[in-house]
Amino acid sequence: MRSNFKNYFLQEIEELMNKKIFGTDGVRGPANSFPVTAETALKLGIAVGTFFRSQVGTNRVILGKDTRRSSYMLENALTAGFTSVGMDVFLLGPVPTPAIGFLTKSMRADLGVMISASHNPFYDNGIKFFGPNGYKLSDKSELEIENLFHSELELSNPSLIGKASRINDGLGRYTEVAKTSLPPHLRLDGLKIVIDCANGSSYKVAPEILWELGAEVICLGNTPNGYNINLGCGSTEPLIAADLVKRENADLGICLDGDGDRIILIDENGEIANGDILMGLLANTLKNKGTLKGEGLVCTIMSNIALEQYLKSIGLKVFRTKVGDRYVAEKMKENNCNLGGEQSGHIIMSDYFTTGDGLTAGLQFLTSIVETGKRASDLFKVFKPFPQILSNIKINKNDDILRNKNVRDSILNVENEIGEYGRIIVRKSGTEPLIRIMVEHQDKKIARKVSAFLTSLIESQ
Repeated sequence: MRSNFKNYFLQEIEELMNKKIFGTDGVRGPANSFPVTAETALKLGIAVGTFFRSQVGTNRVILGKDTRRSSYMLENALTAGFTSVGMDVFLLGPVPTPAIGFLTKSMRADLGVMISASHNPFYDNGIKFFGPNGYKLSDKSELEIENLFHSELELSNPSLIGKASRINDGLGRYTEVAKTSLPPHLRLDGLKIVIDCANGSSYKVAPEILWELGAEVICLGNTPNGYNINLGCGSTEPLIAADLVKRENADLGICLDGDGDRIILIDENGEIANGDILMGLLANTLKNKGTLKGEGLVCTIMSNIALEQYLKSIGLKVFRTKVGDRYVAEKMKENNCNLGGEQSGHIIMSDYFTTGDGLTAGLQFLTSIVETGKRASDLFKVFKPFPQILSNIKINKNDDILRNKNVRDSILNVENEIGEYGRIIVRKSGTEPLIRIMVEHQDKKIARKVSAFLTSLIESQ
């Protein structure tokens, strides 16, 4: 098993050498710094518009955003770029990322665009692109777009300039699809739910859906001001929500991130469960209902070994891929799976949406509560995870620490030494200037010791 993880490590290094604008999830970085500037967004709009206009030719773009102040700037710049090459732009305003994937296909658009830096702070932003099938672009398409970006492109003549218009029913369409993910006539009456919207793009739609389904809803992170997205709240900082769940005697806490494609769950005791726990529960539930496809699920190299062992114990397969929910989606299509996700909380249920959707995953968990009559704490007891030590080391954006031979050899040597029940993942983040280290071992003391060594190794470079 461990040799596969080594291959992922070396493969990611090679890919980072080739990419300049796109990361693991579109374009991302500090706003007003390359590549997240109005100038770059304008040129990207021209390049991406040219790429899709030449392949499809119906010239429709769906454009959504989260609640960051800089999203307005990027929205205008992208719109100018798209329309300058003859694309018609349909502006949705603040919507969750999964709505973009769904509406791109539903509205027969050639391209979907989401302006968001997901779980990052307000001062970062990003641009995610979806093809006409509603899925995020492949590495191959992104590299072709980068080549166009750096070339001289021809603009449309004045009579063929595209137009921009706002559409008001995008959230309504998304709402109905999310609600239909529940069994017919299932209601949430009698459940008290804390929903933390991270002051992001789900701030309006997520509480409304839960309320319409009958739940008593307590909101957190639903007053965005352009600067407070993911600030002390959301899936990356769930402690305030956990405290609120306990104080309000709520049945469940749901924490989304800034663009609504991640989820972290909190049981009635304030205990937190990540995406691995939710994937294990959903896989077993779908298996028992006879609706699980592909004989298993897709997860990334970050998912806990215990998840894999649990799934195998109930006769299911595990298909691993590198970090990034779009890689999960690609592997799901390859293996005809309808369930996949990441430990961080991206849960993809392709029967409903083409990308991670935190709210829909939360609704599936609530379905289990209603159908089984069990408390959230009981449902969390799917498997006991191996101890994992996660750490992040800040670096300069262009540092190539992982290409250092001494660092690479040391990482691979340590992995060989920690035994069959241990793993090491060291990678450069595709969304932030960080080196991410994950050490997993059945013995927590060994995991801590290895993590400390690797942190010291990288910090000393």
